[in-house]
Amino acid sequence: MMPPAEDSADLMDLDTLGWGDWFAEPFRPHAAEGLQPARVAIPHNYLYQLYTAQGELMAEAAGRLRHQTGSADGMPIVGDWVAIRPSETERKATIEAILPRLSCFSRKAAGEPTRRQFVAANIDTVFLVCGLDDDFNLRRIERYLVAIKDSGATAVIVLNKADVCPDVDAARSATARLAPGTPIHVTSCLADGGTDPLEEHLARGKTVALIGSSGVGKSTIINRLLGTDRQKTCAVRGRDSRGRHTTTQRELILMPNGGLLIDTPGMRELQLWDSTEALKEAFEDIDALAPACRFRNCAHDQEPGCAVRAAVDDGQLAASRLDNYRRLQREGDLLRRRRNELARLEEQRRVKPVHRAMRALRHNRLTDEK
Repeated sequence: MMPPAEDSADLMDLDTLGWGDWFAEPFRPHAAEGLQPARVAIPHNYLYQLYTAQGELMAEAAGRLRHQTGSADGMPIVGDWVAIRPSETERKATIEAILPRLSCFSRKAAGEPTRRQFVAANIDTVFLVCGLDDDFNLRRIERYLVAIKDSGATAVIVLNKADVCPDVDAARSATARLAPGTPIHVTSCLADGGTDPLEEHLARGKTVALIGSSGVGKSTIINRLLGTDRQKTCAVRGRDSRGRHTTTQRELILMPNGGLLIDTPGMRELQLWDSTEALKEAFEDIDALAPACRFRNCAHDQEPGCAVRAAVDDGQLAASRLDNYRRLQREGDLLRRRRNELARLEEQRRVKPVHRAMRALRHNRLTDEK
């Protein structure tokens, strides 16, 4: 048992932290070993700030866990539920295992063609925050929606900075056309009650992550929802409305009403990771037209009898939407080819010493027989 919290007010309810049957079942073997559940609030380089039933504490990953994962991508991330072994003398712990994730938002690591970067785990809802300033970009929204569907979380689009948009209704309508059925909220953090529409998604024990480009106002939204200036904010550049990185770490924040918010650094770019099925879901209109194409493997490019391009010609489908769909599809195909090639080279590297040893063994046998 870890030492008790200094104040009983520091005690936390696991259900409020997002605990449920999904995590309780795989945790049973760890409970039999005397481990306790905890949720990652802030991952540092080698240390982790955790929320537990006994309050907050710091922990480090066990050597066995680091050895088993083999890379930083296999280590705990913000929002993870982990099994910990508390210290008997200090308010510290060791993370022994990571529980299976209910959902996980990830992307291809920037500048590294074959590495997946995990951003946040066990999210119920993602607030896709987009600024209604000069940085408003429908194609970027489509890309984010694919990644959110791939994560397993539910998307909610937040069109922020309504106070600087000359035609809010037009922006909302354009967004709704590319995301049918997805809730859309228009907000302005400068107005009283500007973030009230978001409150309905912040139920007790539910986790909401804010995702979006730098400068769209994620930290300001969190401050308004909390009712205090907790997160650092910074103005965007005037010439192009591009943001500066003010949030530098991923953090799980407890809300007064029992909900949880995950703040994430703004993303300069979002490259997708293995999102074939998510791409179909995000572009349901194109996926519904595809079966009418003459060829089953139609790429909707130059093939004759393409129902998708016919829909573009008839004005039923925006040409820009089809262009973005094909761009994302090509990006995914290229990534899969690179990963397959990397896997082939890795397999060659792995079996090469084995083949060398077998050849040496045969050579020695022939030498002995002579």
